[in-house]
Amino acid sequence: MAKALVFIDNPGGALKKSSRELLTIAASLGESAVAFNGELHDDVAAAIAAHGATAVYRPSAADLDEYLVAPKAAYLAAAVAASGADTVLLENSADGKEIAARLGVKLNAGVITDVVGVDADGTAHKSVLAGAYTTTAKARTGVAVLTVKPNSVDVAEAPAAGAPETVTVEVPADAAASAARITARSERPASGRPELTEARVVVAGGRGVDGDFGPVEELADALGGAVGASRAATDAGWIGHDFQVGQTGKTVSPQLYISAGISGAIQQKAGMQTSKVIVAINKDAESPVFEIADFGIIGDLFKVIPQATEEIKKRKG
Repeated sequence: MAKALVFIDNPGGALKKSSRELLTIAASLGESAVAFNGELHDDVAAAIAAHGATAVYRPSAADLDEYLVAPKAAYLAAAVAASGADTVLLENSADGKEIAARLGVKLNAGVITDVVGVDADGTAHKSVLAGAYTTTAKARTGVAVLTVKPNSVDVAEAPAAGAPETVTVEVPADAAASAARITARSERPASGRPELTEARVVVAGGRGVDGDFGPVEELADALGGAVGASRAATDAGWIGHDFQVGQTGKTVSPQLYISAGISGAIQQKAGMQTSKVIVAINKDAESPVFEIADFGIIGDLFKVIPQATEEIKKRKG
């Protein structure tokens, strides 16, 4: 039977939706297990069990987070050897992709990134060229390493879940020998909004907001969504680069993406075209964003968005 290993890195007190999606994919491939790093809280352990994982692998070293990703890749390689997994699933984040690349080198494994779906036989589906095409790929190596975009699959728990076995994996002694060490951390202020790459709703503003993200933020809060931005807006200093969506920013795939004052150039499309429903608001009827929008509103965002926010609040009571 095929076996899939899901890497879960420091989820905190609750399992992220993206991790639940990876566990759902793993269960569809055969027997599933988890390579876990960080403190394993009771709620997280219960969620892992509910998704049918048969084993949870833990690293023998407790200092993996004192370094960048190299020791985590070494630990994950050891976990693959201990579990006998033929598929490894990671988040499609910057760290996830780098760990996947390093793991591919260590295991001589095929690596497929930006995955939006996985068939039962391990065939991966990718959305490429700014979402214009969907391609399929399958690793021919003994182990396949896949990084999966959030919001790509519907979460499903296992019908008959049990308590997974906990296994300690020995991390190679030289795993951190030449790894870059983290010397300091600063905590990002909490916004109360969901993480951009995992949000089910994203409201993004561009050059058209002219420096005022107030209406965009109010609409995002009314919808319980995240705030995004185009590169033009971040380069202008109107909002932080952490909010950038696009080819040189973050890739999102929410259920609803609202584009406000963004032209929709190819670089922007690359980061959001796989969204399930796209709503575009722009004064320019010729903006490229309307070519991919499911619903388009030609108008001033400073008039359209406040009306939408007010109506949403009214309906929510």
